[in-house]
Amino acid sequence: MTNKAPARHRAATGIVAGFVLRLARESIPRTQTDLAEALRVDLATVQGRESGRRPLAHMKAGAFLDLRRRLLALGSDPTLLGLLDAAMDADRILGATLVASADTQRHPLADWVHTRDTAHMIAWALNGTLPPALSGRPAKARRGPVAPAPLLRAPDRSLFFSRLRDSAESAALAGGDGLLLHRQALYLSSYDRTSEATSWTANAVHTRRDLLGARGWTPHWAAARSTATALARLGDRQPLLDFIDRAVIDDDTAETANLNYWAYWFGALRQPQANDAFMRRCGPSEWEPVALLRSLVDGLHRAPGYVDLYAHSLWALLSAHPWLPLASPDLANRLSERTGQLLDDRLISPRSRQELAAVYYVLRGNHT
Repeated sequence: MTNKAPARHRAATGIVAGFVLRLARESIPRTQTDLAEALRVDLATVQGRESGRRPLAHMKAGAFLDLRRRLLALGSDPTLLGLLDAAMDADRILGATLVASADTQRHPLADWVHTRDTAHMIAWALNGTLPPALSGRPAKARRGPVAPAPLLRAPDRSLFFSRLRDSAESAALAGGDGLLLHRQALYLSSYDRTSEATSWTANAVHTRRDLLGARGWTPHWAAARSTATALARLGDRQPLLDFIDRAVIDDDTAETANLNYWAYWFGALRQPQANDAFMRRCGPSEWEPVALLRSLVDGLHRAPGYVDLYAHSLWALLSAHPWLPLASPDLANRLSERTGQLLDDRLISPRSRQELAAVYYVLRGNHT
């Protein structure tokens, strides 16, 4: 395989942040010409940034901060501006996978733990799935053919997944140094919806089933968690149930790690993390419990395949912070309604039913 990527691959490395920048401009609303005049730059600069030909990540830090603050002053949607960081992270991963030589550059997935927002931005570029943070926004009327998502071209998507799988396989042979890269590459590989890729992913996660036999916290705990959730995503729920029983319940370190991971994934823990060690190290005072509760409640609605992990995590969070329903009554009412629905569902596991019943009891007790 040649290390030199075609020009179209290099052009794709700023596509996600550029698309978010376009949405931010449209939210003001301004045309490209209007924005160029307001920013005192030429039209080609605005067009290049929005298309990804001039990636935002290539701007000087000060210039990028000025751009974001100027857009905010012009009336741009703050949520969109806040997503630019995740979009640039996504571009970094896409670009490093499509362009960089594995012989000369360490993969970014090996050096930092990506968040849910970054993962959603990558999925947007790979399969067109709109990030939940952008759902519910009215569609803008546009003239002419305009792409509805920052979707990579089919050859680029194919190359991305091929190289990502290569990275996952190489990382699996690298011992402890490859744990983070393997875990995250395996997760992102599941976005490939082709039958061949699904078979590869299923085989890759099944070869890691040995991780699921450990009890409580181990250095491989995060990899085991990702393996169990990947199998659940493929339709096999039992490994996730076994993981919760063996590697989470009745182990204080593992319970803390689970909540820390959720807090980081959802953005309640904002400090960037270079590896998975933070899951054991961070204390509950380092993230906002209400923000985590809100994200878990949202996930309980949107991710039925992981209901058992969400149920246990909600039970653990409310056990540690029983005051949470009083801090956000509207959120507590939403959770109470959803919990009541799930308790009528015969498909949830006995343990999940027991934990959700305890959650429901806490919620109703605070309500009365």
